[in-house]
Amino acid sequence: MNIQFDRAMSAHARITSKLGRYAAVPLRLIVGYGFMTHGYAKIVHGPEHFINILHALGVPAPELMGWASILVELIGGLAVLVGAFVSLASVPLAAVLLAAMLTVHLPYGFSSIKLQAVTAAGAQFGPPGYELDLVYLACLTSLVLGGSGPFAVDSILATSRVRRKEEVRAALVD
Repeated sequence: MNIQFDRAMSAHARITSKLGRYAAVPLRLIVGYGFMTHGYAKIVHGPEHFINILHALGVPAPELMGWASILVELIGGLAVLVGAFVSLASVPLAAVLLAAMLTVHLPYGFSSIKLQAVTAAGAQFGPPGYELDLVYLACLTSLVLGGSGPFAVDSILATSRVRRKEEVRAALVD
């Protein structure tokens, strides 16, 4: 049994050494798309509805904060999706998440899915808790600490910076 465990661990180590650098890609795609979808929904359903909700919650300057939230979700979501300036974009995205969590979701507890009933119209759910906000925050933290991964604008820019530095060093040596 110990030999099988060692083989499994060895196989796992080989796989993660080859594919581990791709771990950030699904995080970027899902989190970026998620933020963009939420921002887009606020635009499509009328920003005034979201602004009215913020006003009802007692958020100061609801019109400014409403548009700021929408733009952060759209632009920040796109930045995360393509892996551009993820560390910078994560700060306002995290602020939006924390604000939503503390002002809207916290009173409803942890769980994001609260099945209330199943009717002829389908499943009926209660208000969501703060679970999903924490998941998004964890994903953003992972991307900031672990990097954007391959196929990201950040990694393409970093690669080109390294090449330029090497070219400058080579030119200075010659």
